[in-house]
Amino acid sequence: MSAAFTTTRTSRRQFLTLLGISAAAVSCGTATASGGAGGGQITSLKYQGAVGAVTLPELAADLGYLGDVTLDWVGNTISGPQDIQSAATGQTHFGSAFNGAVIKLASTKAPIKAVISSYGSDQYSYGGYYVLEDSPLRSARDLIGKKVGMNTLGAHYQALLDIYLSRGGLSKEDAAKVEPLVVPPVNTEQSLRQKQIEVGVLTGVLRDKALATGGIRPLFTDVQLLGPFSAGTYIMTERFIKQNPDTVRTFVTGVAKAIEWSRTTAREEVIARMTEIVKKRGRNEDTATLQFWRSYGVAEKGGRIEDKEFQLWLDWLGDRGEIKKGRLKAADLYTNEFNGHGKG
Repeated sequence: MSAAFTTTRTSRRQFLTLLGISAAAVSCGTATASGGAGGGQITSLKYQGAVGAVTLPELAADLGYLGDVTLDWVGNTISGPQDIQSAATGQTHFGSAFNGAVIKLASTKAPIKAVISSYGSDQYSYGGYYVLEDSPLRSARDLIGKKVGMNTLGAHYQALLDIYLSRGGLSKEDAAKVEPLVVPPVNTEQSLRQKQIEVGVLTGVLRDKALATGGIRPLFTDVQLLGPFSAGTYIMTERFIKQNPDTVRTFVTGVAKAIEWSRTTAREEVIARMTEIVKKRGRNEDTATLQFWRSYGVAEKGGRIEDKEFQLWLDWLGDRGEIKKGRLKAADLYTNEFNGHGKG
């Protein structure tokens, strides 16, 4: 795939529309994603990375956990929906997104399966809904008529906002008066401080830098709301899984080992390893933000997937009318069959 594929500038809202792709579009994926030459299994996996970050597969490869399976970087993704759409249409072999986005793609009858968790929220890695220190906002009801800035609509952070409002006792009519807005993450802190929005979602290094500056406080965080949870998964097409089972098993188990390595290794050592990985790959990236890394946030051992990690979002999307209630079952959306780490 050409570099132009990943450098095209498309808005986040346009990327969200990619979730409406049809099963027919998925079936037109390139041959490189559907089976090896001469019946052999594919062992070089095309994927998209993230600027200035080290994904779990990249960490697994550097640690030697992928065996003879190699990674073929084709560019960087700028959204989860776009990443899994690329995998579903055969432009890459795997992609990661919020589980709600995976459900929406599966609801179009796209033949995909989640194979291992890719990120989540815990005490170190979480999304916070922040207000100014002197803000009068203290509860869900206080948000009626207020603006909440987040990276994209119809995904993880809007879902968490809806859950917070519901648990806070707001009716659907009152909740509809809260206005979620798309604000680029790099602009969220400034927008909040300039009072262009009343609440801003901050994560990772952007959150830590904003907190270090002071003058803001959390209204709530996603981990406070739900406890530690895995929020996203890596997906592959069912066709690729069927035709390349050994490759999939090596990949999934290697990523699982990388999750546990990052969890059990000293933070300073993990950061040093990631920094070296970014420097070695020569993509002209800044490694400064890696110093703020704390966790991938994956909740379950080895990234194994549980029904609850999809059921929450199935219910949310069903309530919103974005999918038909009861048509999809959580257990049909994922498999742990290829995860050899921590079985049982």
